[in-house]
Amino acid sequence: MKKFLEVAGFLLTLFGVAGVVRELTGGWFRLFGVTRFLTENVWFLEGRELFVNIVIAVLGLVVLIASDRVPKS
Repeated sequence: MKKFLEVAGFLLTLFGVAGVVRELTGGWFRLFGVTRFLTENVWFLEGRELFVNIVIAVLGLVVLIASDRVPKS
């Protein structure tokens, strides 16, 4: 469970940061466009793409911190 949380937290952080960079560069950075599917296809997130990507990155960091508190099994 610990390894799963570490991988999930790392991927969320990576995708969130990549989404922030993509939004700040005007779509030029398309290497990790995974969060684009969330921010463009959910109607109440339209216009809030930068904020959503920041939240995804912070959520990834929270999962990484929580994975340190889970005992290794």
